[in-house]
Amino acid sequence: MLPTSISLHVVTPERQLLQETVESIQLPGQNGYLGILPGHAPLITELGYGEMTYQKGKELRHLTIMGGYAEVLGDRVTVLAEVAERAEEIDVDRARAAKERAEKLLSRTGDKDVDWDAATLALRRSLIRLQTATKGSLAAAADDHYSVAQ
Repeated sequence: MLPTSISLHVVTPERQLLQETVESIQLPGQNGYLGILPGHAPLITELGYGEMTYQKGKELRHLTIMGGYAEVLGDRVTVLAEVAERAEEIDVDRARAAKERAEKLLSRTGDKDVDWDAATLALRRSLIRLQTATKGSLAAAADDHYSVAQ
């Protein structure tokens, strides 16, 4: 009989962000997203920049992942991320300001002083943070609505 849950550990250089038992995981890989279910074949993969989601019970939770590696075993997934944040930890005003700064830099076409790669990466990171924060706040609002309706 196949297992119904998998242990998920998310670690950054600064802290252990998460250690939970979950039902499914979706990770941003270098070449697209990977879906992980309990009993998945073992693998090690490089992570890209994107939103990681995982299901715990009926709830879908969201994190940002900015690079790193993941080890997948049949009963455990370990994510070693360069940067990771829970949706509810994201400072939306700061992410919006970073987005605006990056867009302003990228609008300076022909300017040789602009580091295009850094500006593009900053824009990408801010957009991922904003997207993840939005989903996290929607989930929190749904939880609040559900608990009020009870």
